[in-house]
Amino acid sequence: MELTVLWILGGLQLKHFFADYMLQWPAMIRDKCHLDRPGGYIHAGIHVAGTLVVLVALGIAWSVIWKLLVAEFVIHLLTDYFKAKYSSTRKHSVSSGAYWTAHGFDQLIHHLTYVALTAAIVLGIVA
Repeated sequence: MELTVLWILGGLQLKHFFADYMLQWPAMIRDKCHLDRPGGYIHAGIHVAGTLVVLVALGIAWSVIWKLLVAEFVIHLLTDYFKAKYSSTRKHSVSSGAYWTAHGFDQLIHHLTYVALTAAIVLGIVA
């Protein structure tokens, strides 16, 4: 079981790096604080697509996967939306502590989401 946990978390962390830092373009970033624009949805969709690859590769049941993907999509979209709304009203400089606190909190929520998804799989919470 320990190895399963490591593979799931490791795969989700790798996916997160690519989805958040390599596959995100300016329109996604700009649109995140607008629920009526596509950028945030596309960004959350890229995350979900990556999670799908990880979970399928690890042999997780489809009946579990689709529920986790829906949960991740909603959590990721809303986390980014609220962080973008907060940041857009404050205009913190990238060199300020406030900017990095907001960024770090956003990342914390994403990574705790991966812990929760892993727990749901390993503990059989989602069937």
